[in-house]
Amino acid sequence: MNATPEEPGSGIDAVAEALVRVRTALAELSPLTLELEDESHRHEGHGGHRAGYLTHLRVRIVAEAFRGQNRLARHRLVNGLLADEIARGLHALAIEAKAPGE
Repeated sequence: MNATPEEPGSGIDAVAEALVRVRTALAELSPLTLELEDESHRHEGHGGHRAGYLTHLRVRIVAEAFRGQNRLARHRLVNGLLADEIARGLHALAIEAKAPGE
């Protein structure tokens, strides 16, 4: 897989494309709830920020796959599914992962 993001101004919305890839990757968990919040703009001037790219993301996800798993295991699962996106430049990932009913 090509891990190079599209250049800003190329006619492709790199952030929107990245959010589609994230949603597709996390669909493997069959989430009951999935909210993605691009927080990249809040980090302008900080390390890891690249204008026009998805660099900082908050994920709120509820999935049966998290039942019986501790917080670390849940985060590892999400990080593993998003490994390609992290390789593309996703710099910071805030994860709120819960099982149904939590």
